[in-house]
Amino acid sequence: MIRGTTILGVRIGDAVALGGDGQVTFGDTIIKHGARKVRVLHDRNVLAGFAGSTADAMTLFSKFEGKLDEFDGNLVKAAVEIAKEWRSDKVLRHLEALLAVMSREHSLIISGKGDVVEPDDGILAIGSGGPYALAAARAMSNNTKLTAEEIVNKSLMITSEICIYTNSEIVVEVL
Repeated sequence: MIRGTTILGVRIGDAVALGGDGQVTFGDTIIKHGARKVRVLHDRNVLAGFAGSTADAMTLFSKFEGKLDEFDGNLVKAAVEIAKEWRSDKVLRHLEALLAVMSREHSLIISGKGDVVEPDDGILAIGSGGPYALAAARAMSNNTKLTAEEIVNKSLMITSEICIYTNSEIVVEVL
């Protein structure tokens, strides 16, 4: 099984940052160090990251981008519609991935089980190292004056020192 993703998003006010590490593993072997798991979508108004199977995630990125276009960039509507389609479609329902999507107003985690979840604090994390990154980001958000981008970078670096499926080849996109 291919593993090795940590995606972390932080929104502070209207400052938004979403980052991911670059590691991809196959079983017990690291096969890639510099994978890019975060994308900027819809005229630089939406950030999206994935955890899970790469081919599945690429399919979901494409479908999600289509939903964003269909609903004129309405992130929540696009997220709900992709979750509905993902859950009910005979092919899509077998995809093994999670999406983390963010705009200046919303931070959402989307699953194939039909979940569309918006964390209360604007901080979201998915993937193998997600719980570590989430804990670090919440601690920094509550106790420092760091920017959203700085919190994402530092939290992912901390995670790379703890989680064997996360490396320090970090890519962060900001709005």
